[in-house]
Parts: sequence; structure tokens; C-alpha cells
Amino acid sequence: MVKKVALAYSGGLDTSVCIPILKEKYGYDEVITIAVDVGQPEEDIRKADAKAQKISNKHYTIDAKEEFVRDYIFPLIKANGNYEGYVMGTSVARPLIAKKVVEAAIKEGAVALAHGCTGKGNDQLRFEAVFRQTDMDVIAPMREMNLTREWEINYAKEHGIPVEATKSKPWSVDENIWSRSIEGGRLEDPSFVPPEEIYEWTKS
Repeated sequence: MVKKVALAYSGGLDTSVCIPILKEKYGYDEVITIAVDVGQPEEDIRKADAKAQKISNKHYTIDAKEEFVRDYIFPLIKANGNYEGYVMGTSVARPLIAKKVVEAAIKEGAVALAHGCTGKGNDQLRFEAVFRQTDMDVIAPMREMNLTREWEINYAKEHGIPVEATKSKPWSVDENIWSRSIEGGRLEDPSFVPPEEIYEWTKS
């Protein structure tokens, strides 16, 4: 029997290196990647699709923009939802992304669900609150292996996976219809002054 795992896929460094890791370290035969479109830039979706077609066994791109706005953003606006002034675009998108990953996993007959979240943030909880409502195993390679972005960059190069992150710019960007969030690398250091490219949605 072919062991399949469904991976919530963004096209970024973390989820891209998860593909060979799930095969080499966890013993899965096939990795099904699922990218959920909640309003990311079209170029990001295109790049994720192109990369996944090369390195995964099967790839889905699911358009969930309308559902995201109707069932998640509108209720958030009505509730004046924010966290100490922080727009919760990232956090509110995760349950919907997880839901779509589960639906694709069931369709594919997968026995496990995976995500690329680390053990440092809340995204792991947002995905797993949905994933653990199923009978499938839940895998979090980044958290379980305690991987660093530098290690991931080197691992990706060894496996021929194209990545845009570098050791000097190791942060990741999460963008959707509602917000744009940047995290990782030197941005976690309060003394580091973020470069202008970080502020793509704003100007002084």
C-alpha cells in the first residue's frame, strides 16, 4: 500500500524542504502538496505551482478567496477583530487552509497530514486544531527536527530545490487579501533595522 501524506504547501523554504524530508526521514512514498489561494500575489501562486509540479508527487491549488472573505474576513470585521492593533490576516487564514488540506487529503486517501510550521509560533496550533479532528497522523517536520533556516537552505540546495531565501535575507512573507506579515531570521532581533523592502504595502 502506498503511504501518502498531504502537505499544506506555500512554495516557501519551509514547506519545500518538507517534501524530501517526509520521504527520507518519515518514510512516506508520496507527498501530495496543497496550496490554498486566499489572495496571495498571483506570482506567488504561480511559483508555488511550478515548484510543486517538479518536486511533489501531486499538487493541488485550491481557490478559497471567496470563502475566505465571506466566512472569515467579514465576521472578523464585524467583530472588530484584532490583537493589540495587529490585523489578524495570517491567523484567520490558517483554519481555512487546514480545512482545504484535509479535504484534499481525504480525496487522495492520505494517511497523514503535514505542515511546515516551527515550534515557535502559533501557526502550528491553528493548523493542528483542524488536522487533529481527523484520524490521520499529524507531522510537523520543522518543529520535530528543530530545523534552522540556514540548515534548510543548505538542504534545499543539496536536493535541487530552488529557494529565494538566503542566509542574509532568511525571512518569510505571508500575504493574503487581508494582510501582509513578515517574520523570521534577523527580524526576530529587536536591534535589527528592517530594510525598506519589508514595507511593501506602506510608504513614508
